Amino acid sequence: MGRDIPKQFIQIGGRPVLMHTIERFYGFDETMEIILVLPEDQFPYWQALCRKVDFRIEHLLVEGGGTRYQSVKNGLAKVTGNLVAVHDGVRPFVNNETIERCFHAAQKFGAVIPVMEMVDSIRKVKGDRSQMRPRYDYRTIQTPQVFRTSTLKKAYQMPFRPDFTDDASVVEAAGYDITLVEGNSENIKITSPFDLVVAEAILKSK
Repeated sequence: MGRDIPKQFIQIGGRPVLMHTIERFYGFDETMEIILVLPEDQFPYWQALCRKVDFRIEHLLVEGGGTRYQSVKNGLAKVTGNLVAVHDGVRPFVNNETIERCFHAAQKFGAVIPVMEMVDSIRKVKGDRSQMRPRYDYRTIQTPQVFRTSTLKKAYQMPFRPDFTDDASVVEAAGYDITLVEGNSENIKITSPFDLVVAEAILKSK
């Protein structure tokens, strides 16, 4: 990002990205147990931000780990419900319909991720050669990824592997099938300065 603070704390619409994200889930279900995983040294900064803007949505702070895998595992240890959703803190525009689809499907199938059809053409690159691939055979992945809690906890008993890039990859490696549901196009992951421009535009449109 080229900023001196982590991207989840950068402001859009006058407030940190992370607050917008939490509000999405609180707006979906005010009774939802929200667990926020952050590096421990960021706890004071986050708590100061909450006081500054009077952010009062209840949530449990949990110390993260050295990898995404370990951070999710730490948060998962505090989950008590039958279903658990794992969401990127820098995806502040997931809508209620996507969340509902994920939870509804997870009740039935046990492991669900939201996806979008690809709009760009794609090519597989190997060395100095490339080959066209049909984009209709591929999907881009979003969050929240929703699972039966027992399934995700069992999957996270496996040792870490470098190919565990998200929770679905962990669950799939444990032998479970993954069900796909439709995501929403605004559910972008803010990782670059350009994404901030898009995020501000989305906020203004709303």
